[in-house]
Formats: sequence, structure tokens, C-alpha cells
Amino acid sequence: MIRAAIIIERADISLGGAERSVYELTAQLAAMGVKVTTLAAKGNIVNENFHILCNDVESKRVSIGRFGRSLKKHFKDNKYDIIHSTLPFDFADIYQPRGGSYKEAMIQNAASYENTLTAIIKRATHLLNYKRTALLRAEKKVCKSGNTIVAALSEYVKDQFENHYGLDETRIRVIANGVKTNAQPDTQKAEGIRRHIFEKLDLTESDEPVLMLFAANNFRLKGLAQLIKAMSVASNSNPKRPICLIVAGSGKELRYKLLARKLGLKDRIVFLGKLSSIQNALSVCDVAVLPSWYDPCSRFILEALAMGTPVITSRLNGASEAFTADRHGQTVETPGDIESLAKAMLYFTETNNIISASQAIVSDRIADSVSIKRHAAEMTELYNTIIQNK
Repeated sequence: MIRAAIIIERADISLGGAERSVYELTAQLAAMGVKVTTLAAKGNIVNENFHILCNDVESKRVSIGRFGRSLKKHFKDNKYDIIHSTLPFDFADIYQPRGGSYKEAMIQNAASYENTLTAIIKRATHLLNYKRTALLRAEKKVCKSGNTIVAALSEYVKDQFENHYGLDETRIRVIANGVKTNAQPDTQKAEGIRRHIFEKLDLTESDEPVLMLFAANNFRLKGLAQLIKAMSVASNSNPKRPICLIVAGSGKELRYKLLARKLGLKDRIVFLGKLSSIQNALSVCDVAVLPSWYDPCSRFILEALAMGTPVITSRLNGASEAFTADRHGQTVETPGDIESLAKAMLYFTETNNIISASQAIVSDRIADSVSIKRHAAEMTELYNTIIQNK
């Protein structure tokens, strides 16, 4: 039996994203016979498989240096076959950057600001953030020396490490992100969401709206402003069916509500807030859309594909590699290409295009390729390869 330590900053699945992904991965690895111990700096999960090492630190976040020292102390008394880290520690066998490279994240975060001056300032001041700078320095160190393998969630992430750090491709293994594919919507709650949408937008079934679901917590980084602008262009282009945008997530809404009002779309956009299950919303919507400025490999798009829902996303999202454009969904180069994004939205105002894409997702077994089971199996193969080479 392989004994693996998986390192994560915070053990709290309510945070979503990386935390939920790692939780699902550890559960799947355990189901495959790997003995997994999760090591976190902070967290609220306490059982024999989780060790919280820095809860004595009063601040919410723990520095990478402090966490690293706690980890080394733990490893003196506890032996593992594999050390698998989501943070850049050069003593790990595997570095799996759930957020992609820190360098690329900084660049694309700055690019997501529509105001050019703001974008320049953001890019220039990123390195003033001590924690971010420490993580960037640690990531460079991992790439510069040692034998740590970078497990990239997508080819997009692989390219980041080759381009920003010159990391040799022999030290990179692409293991595409995966999600639970057996999650089922709650029929009653899903119907409640649909009723809420129709009431908010004053719709009837005879209106035959195309419901496009956008789900994120950082509305700016995930391209909501550009999506609303593209929706305006598409809605003024005589669509076959009216486009309605459903926004889920805990991002700041006011700016986007004002933009929708300015563009005459306030009666075509509804904000649902944070949802406990994205599957409930996906089951009542026609298309999932995330024109992201940056995503190593978005869970939302993978979860949509797992449910047979057509998708629209950008090439700056590694999840765009999980499907074939013009067959399972549509892609744009960047969220800033408003015309292309509007064209992608218009494509799915044709009912036959929605049906064809949904059928292709199912017939091509996309759910299997985006599953956490496949992801964990490939990770286990990497574990075995590393152990054999030690």
C-alpha cells in the first residue's frame, strides 16, 4: 500500500475550488487503496487522516516558511512513500499547483482589469504583496533545482512552467483536472431555482429563453463584465431565442447590476448568490459559460460537461482542453474579444445546436475523461513511477 502525504494550505471544503478538489482527490485515492494523510496549515477538518499543523498561529493565513518548518518536523517522525504538495516546497516529490503558476496568475489578474492604468498599476505592485512574493520565490526554487515533478492540471499550466521558469518538460506531467461525475441534482431544489428565475425575469415557458449559467466567486477575473457586454451585442442581433444570464456565486454584484441596467439588460439577468450545489442550477440551464481571464482548469466547466451541458469558455481556461470546440461547446481566445463571445452565445440560441452538443458530450463519453476517478488513477500511476525510481 502506498503511503502518501498530501499538503494543502487550508483544510476547509466550504472554501470550494482547490480545497474541494483536494478533498475529492484524497477520497478517491483512498478508495483505490492509497493510504492518504492530508497535512494542512489551518483548517477545521479533524480526523485520523487530517493533521492541522499550525492552528496555534493566531493569524488566518500561515507563511510558507512557517508551514514548511512544521512539515519538516512532522516528516522526522512520520514516513511516507510520496510527498504530494499543492504548495511549492522543494522537498516534495510532486508539486501540483491547483491555481497554476503564481507568475501567470499575477499576469492574468492584472489583465482582467478593464482600465488600462489600473492593469498597469496592478501588474507593477503585485510583488509588493509579501506572501505572494514568498510563494513566487518558492515556486522558482522548486523549478530551478531538485527533482520535484510538477503535476499540471492542463497543457495550459504546463506551458506556464516551461515559459516562465524554463522547466524541462521531463519534470512536468499533465494530469488533467477531474470532478465527481456522479453528483445528482435535487429535483425539488432545482425546480425551485427554475421558478425563481422565471419569476425574477417575468418569463413564461412560451418565451423559450436560453438560460446561460455563469458561476464564480471572482466576477472580475472570470469575465462577467465582458460576458454582459457580449450578451448585449448578441441580444441586439436578432437571436432565435431570448438570452437570459443566470449568475451564481458570492462575488460583488452591484457593479454588474449597474452595467446590466446601463445596457438595457436588467430584466434578462438574475443573481442567485452562493449555491450549495451547482448541479441544481446546471440541471435547469441550457449552457454553462465562463469567459475567464484565468483558470488552470475550471471545475465549473468540467461539472457542466459531466452533466451533458454545452459550454462556452476561453482559451485562458485549461478546461477548454477537455472538450472539442464546435462539437461540445464554443471557445474564444480571451474574454476581451466581445464579438466572438457574442457569436458563441448566439450559436446556442439555436435549439438544435444545444441538442447536438449535449448529445455529442454524452456519446463521446466526456464525463469519463473529466472524472476524479480518472484523475486519481493517473496520479497513482505517477506515484508508482516515482517510488520505482527512488
